Amino acid sequence: MASAPELKVGQKLNEGKTKQIFELADQPGLVLVQSKDQITAGNAVRKDQMEGKAAIANRTTSCMFKLLQESGIKTAFVKQHSDTAFIAAHCEMIPIEWVCRRVATGSFLKRNPGVKEGYRFSPLKMEMFFKDDANNDPQWSEEQLLEAKFCLAGLTIGKCEVDIMNRSTVAIFEILERAWATQNCTLVDMKIEFGVNVKTHEIVLADVIDNDSWRLWPAGDRSQQKDKQVYRDLKEVTPEAMQMVKRNFEWVSERVKLLLVSQASGRVVVLMGSTSDMAHCEKIKKACTSYGIPCILRVTSAHKGPDETLRIKAEYEGDGVPTVFVAVAGRSNGLGPVMSGNTAYPVINCPPLTPDWGAQDVWSSLRMPSGLGCSTILSPDAAAQFAAQIFGLTDHLVWCKLRASMLNTWVSLKVADKKLQACSL
Repeated sequence: MASAPELKVGQKLNEGKTKQIFELADQPGLVLVQSKDQITAGNAVRKDQMEGKAAIANRTTSCMFKLLQESGIKTAFVKQHSDTAFIAAHCEMIPIEWVCRRVATGSFLKRNPGVKEGYRFSPLKMEMFFKDDANNDPQWSEEQLLEAKFCLAGLTIGKCEVDIMNRSTVAIFEILERAWATQNCTLVDMKIEFGVNVKTHEIVLADVIDNDSWRLWPAGDRSQQKDKQVYRDLKEVTPEAMQMVKRNFEWVSERVKLLLVSQASGRVVVLMGSTSDMAHCEKIKKACTSYGIPCILRVTSAHKGPDETLRIKAEYEGDGVPTVFVAVAGRSNGLGPVMSGNTAYPVINCPPLTPDWGAQDVWSSLRMPSGLGCSTILSPDAAAQFAAQIFGLTDHLVWCKLRASMLNTWVSLKVADKKLQACSL
């Protein structure tokens, strides 16, 4: 990448096995996360230098955080600074590794004899491990975490915070799982860490997500694994073996770029019966844009110009781009039914309501002749969300935004309830 601007790097705040954290003297609240060329296994019982690993790891984690942030997940990541470092919000780290599993393998099998490798967890299996190298990162229960009463950046880790991290881990795993599936690659399991932002006092995804963080099996085949397990499994560390490990890491760092690219295309075409409905339609367009879906506004009346309505329909059917039509027509809604009866594409009725005849007008969208399948959604935001859910079946980036939105809604309710309970005490 282009040469990075100079930073006023301050004192070293922390150093782990694979990275160093430095304060930024001229940017309070931000830190520089510098990757190292070291690779370790078994809490550094085995450790080696792997030339180029810092750049590979930094490239991987930067792409992962970009994907999550663009989806709507709150993270500490700010931006990639150089080939081997990125800038992040300063966080006080919660000393827990959250492990999420889709497929049983590795240490889970040792701790749960009788479970066969390959057992699929639906729902996902969640585990917590206390970061304590001296005691080999013991597994913890939720009760142990609550009793620890960690207080970081002024935030005490209680039931609300534990629930948020639990839900967030599941959402993050599902987003990355969905993304990796576009490359025919199974995300087997993953470990992540959270921190408390020292400025906002919010819990955010922090640390890094790189090839040390997960197991990846192309085509679901363990023999093709591309993650750090290859290094863990080495009987002897030779230059040739380390080159093989490096190639696997490079394979991952190249593939993660593809996870940021949409694998499908689609659009929403909003048909309004009159420009008097423009404000209503603009709300639909704005909501579509938030999901990354192009939205086109057109004016046509199925009552006053049915031939033009059908011509516009044919225009968007003819170029092969998957399309969802949204019909915005008040009073007697002929627009949605006419469209639905003449296209195989989905049609959503989203009539604008008026205070005088609004309730009665809705019936013209609900009471359809037989053979028509258009739905009726009154809220512009909800109509856009439904269109996004249709496109999310084939476009992982749209699906990821929907999944993150679900999480954020749940978290906001959880936090609101905590504040309410605090006021009631």
